[in-house]
Amino acid sequence: MNTQKWLKWSSFASMYGMLLILIMGALVTKTESGRGCGDDWPLCNGKFVPAYTIESIIEYSHRFVTGIVGMILLVTTILVFMYSRRKDAKWFVSLAMVFTILQAILGAIAVIWPQSSATLALHFGISLIAFALTLLLALVYTRYGTVFTGKKGTMTAGIQWGVWLIAIYCYVVVYLGAFVRHTESSGGCIGWPLCNGQVIPELSGATLIVFVHRLGAILLFVFIAWFFLAVRARMNSTDNTYQASKWALILVVLQILSGGFVTLSMGYDWYLLASMLHTILISCLFGIICYLCVLTLQAGKKTA
Repeated sequence: MNTQKWLKWSSFASMYGMLLILIMGALVTKTESGRGCGDDWPLCNGKFVPAYTIESIIEYSHRFVTGIVGMILLVTTILVFMYSRRKDAKWFVSLAMVFTILQAILGAIAVIWPQSSATLALHFGISLIAFALTLLLALVYTRYGTVFTGKKGTMTAGIQWGVWLIAIYCYVVVYLGAFVRHTESSGGCIGWPLCNGQVIPELSGATLIVFVHRLGAILLFVFIAWFFLAVRARMNSTDNTYQASKWALILVVLQILSGGFVTLSMGYDWYLLASMLHTILISCLFGIICYLCVLTLQAGKKTA
């Protein structure tokens, strides 16, 4: 296997591993297993092999997978710096390593010194950025890693600004979703799409938190739909920007529907499955939006 194939394989392994970390982190929160290992880190209740309780196994498995993925990412980093000529790949893998270390440190701090729900939600946000960076790294070694393919002037300043504003806003919505999870506010809105049978419910407590998140998700759909229409009016359907914006629109629709699935499945056996699906979709959506941000940077270089 030549070096380019090794780079591609290791990059994709890092990406899938990072996605697994996100899913397992959501599982830890949903099953309330965050204290499954007590206040110990990296040991679990003072042992290298934890006691066989559901909470300790879930929490310790999350730590174990994070360590394995960290080593895979380290190998990928070495390979990229040794054999890749792509500067963007070096940036992506370096930043991915930084954010992976940061999220591991935040995870350890959360175990040793219990944190507020707001801080725990930030932990998910850091992990999401690490995943997005590994996704960008993997895309470097596919046809989507080529330079911007649009004609000069097709990606206007308005479209470029729109991408960055959507990226920032999407992160805020993701943070709100993580905040809902860590404050255990999911039950604040019973039913979907209405909240407690009302278009605008009584805005207090858990209901307020969930309703704000739902409203944020709807506005995110509006912004992405606007962006897709703007791109479709100016770009060819084979362009990377067009394809990415199309997938962003598809994913935001699926994300909203999966949010409804999470709400409707509360109290049923498939609730955890619905929650994991919700996490996967938002991770992919944020990753695609970050890819659009990279395309704006490439467009700026080409048209400068």
